[in-house]
Amino acid sequence: MRQPLAYVHPDAKIAPSVVIEPFVTIDKNVIIGEGTRIGSNVTILEGTRIGKNCIIFPGAVIGAIPQDLKFVGEETTAEIGDNTTIREYVTVNRGTAARGKTTIGNDCLVMAYCHIAHDCEVGNHVIMSNCTQLAGEVVVDDYAILGGGTLVHQFSHIGSHVMVQGGSKINKDVPPFIKAARDPIAYCGINSIGLRRRNFSNEQIRDIQEIYRYLYQSGLNNSDAVERIEAELPATKERDEIILFVKNSPRGIIKGYF
Repeated sequence: MRQPLAYVHPDAKIAPSVVIEPFVTIDKNVIIGEGTRIGSNVTILEGTRIGKNCIIFPGAVIGAIPQDLKFVGEETTAEIGDNTTIREYVTVNRGTAARGKTTIGNDCLVMAYCHIAHDCEVGNHVIMSNCTQLAGEVVVDDYAILGGGTLVHQFSHIGSHVMVQGGSKINKDVPPFIKAARDPIAYCGINSIGLRRRNFSNEQIRDIQEIYRYLYQSGLNNSDAVERIEAELPATKERDEIILFVKNSPRGIIKGYF
């Protein structure tokens, strides 16, 4: 259903079942999948790709050019997966030559007034609470939850299943499965409630806790802690994910509060 009061560029590829409300603007080189609903006063600009069964609430702007002075008009995209909800006045910029695209995965909830800058990679099942701001080239892994007003420095990496306290300022990488809070941001234990909700077993949670005891309570630096984890703890999917995250963190991981 398309409103006569909306503008849809003739070159845009819009599935027949997409609902477009009044005063929407959809530019050229846009693709929108089946079952998606576009609320009034939404602006969807060139290079946007939106999947199936998404809901875009009024006032959102998707696919605007990056707020990056290095951008010189290269052809890039802003891509949103299936079943994702974008609330009021969210802004999602498209990519630059750095990565070529900004991506948001499937089954995400991006609450009102959030900003997702150029070349960010947001995974699946991510929740970004109101007014969360991601600077350029931030990576947020699956099932992360960012509390309201979280500010994330460019190039930061937030691991999977992380819970970040509202109002946090993130300038280091946040490893997977943990809670991050305080000012300055710090490790505050395992996100055990979130992990149980996602069907992690008690044994898996205990194993994750033991890994973080080495990283945050042993007095070892990160490199030595990782060596001991590899030598002394059995290999599991979670262990290997944590080790890989720490080894591949050029910014360094957040500190503990102990």
